[in-house]
Amino acid sequence: MSTLRVTAEVLTVHEHPNADALELAQVGLYRAVVAKGAYRTGECAVYIPEQSVLPAGLIEELGLTGRLAGSRSDRVKAVRLRGELSQGIVCRPEALADTDLTRAAAEGTDFAERLGITKWVPPVPPTMDGEVESAPGLLSWVDIENIQRYPDVFAPGEPVVLTEKLHGSACLLTYLADEDRVHVSSKGFGAKSLALKENPRNLYWRAVRGHDVAGAAERLAGRLGARRVGIFGEVYGAGVQDLSYGADARRETLGYAAFDVCAEIDGTVRWLDAHLLLDGELPLVPRLYEGPYDVERVLETASGGETVSGRALHLREGVVIRPAVERYSPVTGGRAIAKAVSPAYLTRKGGTEYE
Repeated sequence: MSTLRVTAEVLTVHEHPNADALELAQVGLYRAVVAKGAYRTGECAVYIPEQSVLPAGLIEELGLTGRLAGSRSDRVKAVRLRGELSQGIVCRPEALADTDLTRAAAEGTDFAERLGITKWVPPVPPTMDGEVESAPGLLSWVDIENIQRYPDVFAPGEPVVLTEKLHGSACLLTYLADEDRVHVSSKGFGAKSLALKENPRNLYWRAVRGHDVAGAAERLAGRLGARRVGIFGEVYGAGVQDLSYGADARRETLGYAAFDVCAEIDGTVRWLDAHLLLDGELPLVPRLYEGPYDVERVLETASGGETVSGRALHLREGVVIRPAVERYSPVTGGRAIAKAVSPAYLTRKGGTEYE
């Protein structure tokens, strides 16, 4: 899940092909459906991204009462309006009436707190929950921004790798070489430096023990001379999320696929290529493309059928984009990594979004 920022953005306005009274306001590569004539290209407005939770007053002001997602009808979600995908909300809230939005856009001002907007936190099912303990040495996962919000994370033609993004739940394992022990956690608990105490019923521990992820991490630490090794994988199957990939978390066919590795070597934590280090050791997320970066190629690859099962049982969630050589990104202020999500995934019916 990406970080929440509610910012002023410079708009590019397009015609809506199927509605005379509507237009499309573009932010980055996102497009949001707006009333015709409300905005002009080059003007600035506030962009509220998907997975934002809005306060009741703002919902009423924007005329969205009963029209948002979630049990309280307060969450922003991608929708199709007259056939066009609308991602996020473009608006000019009354609370910012005296704010210079052009200046705010240039300065990157975040209005989330001022507007009372918070980030939606997915519920945690019992199989993914458990008793936790402090784990200050745990290596946590990073938030991945959407390439449509930040299309300049990668330069055109830069060598990149696209891997399939699986709809499961992130499993974090950290091997501590000095103590010869492991921490196992979820993305949510890991962000708080908390590890799950071992429980044979817990989803993550079942995956770790079933695939000997701890053994792979220990062997990798020895090969790299690392003090800590983090292996990040996706646990998936029926009973985890609505997309199962032919696996079943309620039985012995619980799915697991590693997607990233980091290691502390000589006091520095480095991100490493999981396919180079773990091929033959653990199941890996499918690698869909290696070559020059082209945003249209990325968005095209994000859609289609899943490849994990080998049978295209259902749609693909999307892709994760990484540079062929790990690097820092001044665009995001951190690791150069991004995601692209399939429009069909965003607008599917009956989808689950557990963390």
